[in-house]
Amino acid sequence: MSDVRNPSPSGAAPVAARPYDALLLLSFGGPEAPEDVVPFLENVTRGRGIPKERLKEVGKHYFMFGGVSPINEQNRELLAALRKDFAEHGLDLPVYWGNRNWAPYLTDTLREIATDGHRRIAVLATSAYAGYSGCRQYRENLADALARLAEEGLPALRVDKLRHFYNHPGFVGPMIDATAAALERLPEEVRAGARLAFTTHSIPDTMAETSGAPDDPARGRPGGAYVAQHLDVARLVADAVAERTGVQDRPWELVFQSRSGAPHIPWLEPDICDHLEAQHADGAPAVVMVPIGFVSDHMEVKYDLDTEAVAKAAELGLPVARAATVGADPRFTAAVRELVLERAATERGEAPARCATGTLGPSHDVCAVACCPNPRAARPAAAER
Repeated sequence: MSDVRNPSPSGAAPVAARPYDALLLLSFGGPEAPEDVVPFLENVTRGRGIPKERLKEVGKHYFMFGGVSPINEQNRELLAALRKDFAEHGLDLPVYWGNRNWAPYLTDTLREIATDGHRRIAVLATSAYAGYSGCRQYRENLADALARLAEEGLPALRVDKLRHFYNHPGFVGPMIDATAAALERLPEEVRAGARLAFTTHSIPDTMAETSGAPDDPARGRPGGAYVAQHLDVARLVADAVAERTGVQDRPWELVFQSRSGAPHIPWLEPDICDHLEAQHADGAPAVVMVPIGFVSDHMEVKYDLDTEAVAKAAELGLPVARAATVGADPRFTAAVRELVLERAATERGEAPARCATGTLGPSHDVCAVACCPNPRAARPAAAER
């Protein structure tokens, strides 16, 4: 269990972190061996009646990488970086890790948290934006796990999900640097004319339209909060890169990837590969793909961008480069620490500064019941009002 636990040496949370006595890193999970792939996908698709043979076909992306998703190792790196940052800044707060779909499973981790004597938990989900899959579904998973622990007679835990961090400078800053670095990797003769393609996970149109809180200013914009938040980050990165490179009129667009589900259901477009074809036809000399929708270089990045999109670009003869994700960048781990301390101060009745950049301002702390509704059926969710 050494990957999961980080006991506080003193056994008590510091004043700055109170009322919280632990932080939970909550993520998606992924297979770590070929024999894990189908069971993992069964977890992801549970309740949808997808045959095992179809899951084997879906799992081909994982089998191309030896049946191992990069996400768990990347979460281990982030976990270690968070613990290091906390220790260096005197934040004596234990950090745990639990996943939605693979070990260490969320319920097991919460059981360990309860057994270790912690009761008030701040939760960092590895998804920066509003949306059902990136926010509410994690809160539904938390509610399910807490109900299971209650059935087992364990002490009650209170969990509070930290706010969306898409526009925190500790997330945006590394993306700016990564985009500039990707431009530098292009051949010099195409660098000035290269265009930017900001990529994120496609979701159904209806899910995008209902993303965010009902009173969220971003939700009133086209596409709901999910699209509005991504556009705000893309604009921030594009403007900063323009200032850094001196190229003021570099075209950019928000595009999508990793679509799944029935083909007759409308999902956000354009797809990254279709976008590369359109850019080539329009005479673009090169494209930099910037995965602003992802925290780390997991399978959607390694396959959909580094494999599939790069192959499409090679077919077209279009030079491309891919910007790195934030991962365990020290600025991001510092941002997580700041978010924990900010939320702790708020819970103590204080009015801390809420760090955010862009036009949308800091996100809400507590999700409304009507936030990002479940597209299939209403389910209980934790950390809401």
